[in-house]
Amino acid sequence: MQSIQLAVQAVCSAGTEVIVPTPAWPNISAAIGIHGARAVSVPLREEDGGWRLHLDDIEAAITPRTTALFLNSPCNPTGWVAHQGLLREFLDLARKHGLWIIADEIYALFHYGDGARAPSFYDIAEEDDQIIFVNSMSKNWAMTGWRVGWISAPAVLGQVFENLIQYSTSGVPSFSQWGAVAALTEGRDFLQQQVARAREGRDCVLRGLQGLNRVKVLPPEGAFYLFLFQSMASPIHAASRLISCGRPASGWHREPPSAPVASIICAFAMPAGRIISRKPCDELAFG
Repeated sequence: MQSIQLAVQAVCSAGTEVIVPTPAWPNISAAIGIHGARAVSVPLREEDGGWRLHLDDIEAAITPRTTALFLNSPCNPTGWVAHQGLLREFLDLARKHGLWIIADEIYALFHYGDGARAPSFYDIAEEDDQIIFVNSMSKNWAMTGWRVGWISAPAVLGQVFENLIQYSTSGVPSFSQWGAVAALTEGRDFLQQQVARAREGRDCVLRGLQGLNRVKVLPPEGAFYLFLFQSMASPIHAASRLISCGRPASGWHREPPSAPVASIICAFAMPAGRIISRKPCDELAFG
């Protein structure tokens, strides 16, 4: 979240606009608003059994006040994933209009297509492209609560971000940094297990929802908003809860002292405040 705030501070000012494909995690629009800028929503379209982003819609929303385009892929909360061809078109559009891209790839490893991660602007960008990558250890590395995030951006913004961080948090606590080092150097097997469980959880949820015949289901291509919180101390007993747009069911964070870290496996958007089940994923009941 701080990475997003810093990115917005770096490229926006009062009266400017940032284009945000929606549905979207609401915090990005809030971050833009508190800095005096305006979030301009461009809805994804429901087509061919999935979500689609049309670049013509994005371009039509660009005005002389537009300074940046925001893209979250894989997307919270829809599970939509931008394929590499779309990313190229998005980047070409930003270059054409001289706009910054704020690329939120926090769910990159939770991708159910080919490859070890979702398509990324890293795959196609030139060194001087105006792209600010914002990311975190929270989701891909199961480190929610450690508050470790980062920004990758062109060197021209180096001093800008150094100043913004110096005048806010001054940096990340050293013990959290060492936790991130451990996750990066020793956590590969664990993370692969989590992604596999995420895929299983998605398929379980889809089967349940499709069986209701009372809801329309758009199969997500990436991370989506069913939270499966798994105790690190007792992996067999994974508690799952369906929640609304990032609002946890009461008490989910109260893990026992022996399980200080809860792993977010995957996610799916559901009606506000309604808990459908508190059973393990393979026993989820729908109705």
